[in-house]
Amino acid sequence: MERLAHGPRENRNNIDNRMSQGTASPGARSSLARLPSGIWALGFVSLFMDISSEMIHGLLPVFLTSVLGASTQMLGVIEGIGEATASISKLFSGWLSDRLGKRKALTVIGYGLGALSKPLFALAPTSSLVLAARFSDRVGKGIRGAPRDAMVGDMVPGGLRGAAYGLRQALDTVGAFAGPLIAIALMATLNDNFRLIFWLALIPGLISVLVLLVAVREPLHEAVGTQAPLKFGDLRTLDAAYWIVVAIGAVLTLARFSEAFLILRAQSAGLSLALAPLALVVYSLSAYPLGALSDQIDRKLILAIGFVTLIVSDIVLAVASNLLAVMAGVALWGLHMGMTQGLLAALVADEAPINLRATSFGMFNFVSGIALLLASLIAGALWETVGPYATFMAGATFTTIGLVGTAVALRR
Repeated sequence: MERLAHGPRENRNNIDNRMSQGTASPGARSSLARLPSGIWALGFVSLFMDISSEMIHGLLPVFLTSVLGASTQMLGVIEGIGEATASISKLFSGWLSDRLGKRKALTVIGYGLGALSKPLFALAPTSSLVLAARFSDRVGKGIRGAPRDAMVGDMVPGGLRGAAYGLRQALDTVGAFAGPLIAIALMATLNDNFRLIFWLALIPGLISVLVLLVAVREPLHEAVGTQAPLKFGDLRTLDAAYWIVVAIGAVLTLARFSEAFLILRAQSAGLSLALAPLALVVYSLSAYPLGALSDQIDRKLILAIGFVTLIVSDIVLAVASNLLAVMAGVALWGLHMGMTQGLLAALVADEAPINLRATSFGMFNFVSGIALLLASLIAGALWETVGPYATFMAGATFTTIGLVGTAVALRR
């Protein structure tokens, strides 16, 4: 998904102008061809790691509840703690990356830890050990996230940054699409052998690390690591535009709990065990195209439509009485992700100075992760005590409140 505005902006005083700029120039069509090879390599790194992760993630909710006998409340705890752990790790890895002026080393450590955590899922006999495996996997995600996102911004000039983030997100989405499909095929051919599939997920994870080691070089940083030692207090120097982006991301995340509940909802509507990952396939298909569209029209409009789409998705998932309606709700959920996630990442890169770029991504993801922890705990508790209807209607309520609050903040 592509950046909001290409090139430097002379007037940084008006957030409305910043968030509504788009690029419809013919040159944008050829921007992919001008991207350095390192951006493509990082995209394939994301692709293979997403295949590895989604082979497990697409099956994990069903594995926990059907095989290990875990409750949906425990599922919410595992997902919430896992994502919060990733977000906290991103905060510190982002700061450390800016402090050291290094991106690649931390990125390698993060992807390596993510790959090596995969066998833990296969070996886990209880939900508590699945939590430990999820914790390890998410720590790896947290360590690599902010330095990798900052590395993308470092590798390209401002005029190509949107295309660079768009390409990485596109290949990431291909991995998120392929992982569940591979899991479906393996479930059918291996007689629903969850643990063997979890072992096989290690292979694309190791390929991801190998591509990163061989094909990605540390970008040059003129302004990173050359100033006085960084402190977290330096974030106070960021202007209001950045903090509004952080607030919007947090509100959206609070309203949007873990995708694991989408899988459980599809299963409850009749999706067979082997086809459970199909819910994530529908989600993945819709993510990139609408994100690319956001480069052509008003950014505030895209965000507003994203909020409304999530509200409609939650209502459909709450009241759906058959599998077709549930999958329509999942598709709408994916549309909302495509409208908002890449756009917010580009905004963070846009508003953060280079010496605080990774730290800024870390703070953004930290705040969003805390919101996701709360959202997943609430979703799990509501599902356990009341049912899916209450979980998704609560999401629609949070989203409505967030839409009104965001509209007021952007107007001001």
